[in-house]
Amino acid sequence: MIEEQLLATGPADLPVPAQRPGLLRRALRQTRGRIGLGVLLAVVALSVAGPWIAPHSPYDFVAMPFQPPDAVTWLGADNMGRDVLSRILNGGWILMTMALSATALAMLAGTVLGLVAGYAGGRTDAVIMRLLDVVLAVPERVLVLMFVSVIGANQVILTLATGLVFIPSIARTARAATMDIVRNEYVEYAEAIGMSRWQLLRDEILPNVTTPLMVEAGFRLTWSIGLITGISFIGFGTQPPTPEWGLMINESRDGLLFQPWAVVAPILCIAAFVIGVNLLADAIARAAGRTE
Repeated sequence: MIEEQLLATGPADLPVPAQRPGLLRRALRQTRGRIGLGVLLAVVALSVAGPWIAPHSPYDFVAMPFQPPDAVTWLGADNMGRDVLSRILNGGWILMTMALSATALAMLAGTVLGLVAGYAGGRTDAVIMRLLDVVLAVPERVLVLMFVSVIGANQVILTLATGLVFIPSIARTARAATMDIVRNEYVEYAEAIGMSRWQLLRDEILPNVTTPLMVEAGFRLTWSIGLITGISFIGFGTQPPTPEWGLMINESRDGLLFQPWAVVAPILCIAAFVIGVNLLADAIARAAGRTE
């Protein structure tokens, strides 16, 4: 890259953030990072393998409604008499796919908008950020509910809506990081030799803003999980009889006193997923902070 050429021929004190290697490695040296990664991998492994090891179909009626745990249903039955354990094992990958897809969509769009706004400045910056401010003006849950209630309550719409509401925050992070480095010597040199704007953004600026974006991705994934499960809980997300963890809590909440595992089990799974992501994201943020 251009900054590497400048280091070989130019001043030795040029700030080159992209040369800081091993962010994830530094994060995993922390206890919280190792615990977070371990919990996250355990939940992911359970969700991926779940449909193959589930004792029953998540849609079959195998017991009386709200039947307590027994030899056939290890975690009891839900409000319809379906095996709670089987629905837990089959429902994890649905939530993870939706949360990861929403986060990836938000990160892609937000990063592009933030890089363009931070580099271009002027009127381009003002137009992009003012349009994103319109989205920020509406609370995230209200905006998602508006989309799913008007367009339709399904997994695709909920995923797209969740990704949309996180774009402005990610764009602001990318813009701020871009503005910190856009006047560095290697960026000015790239402009002087005629490098195209898109190539400059891709090869010279993007590698130098990955650290704050990695931290942002971790926290946005956490928020995506909470938002998706919350919307599903109130009936505007995944629809019955899909075995999604947030929907399972809503379906069986009336039997909490009789068969608590139908509600407690998906809550514990969601909590483990969120805690794992949070701990890992926090470790990455701390590792990034020590390199500043």
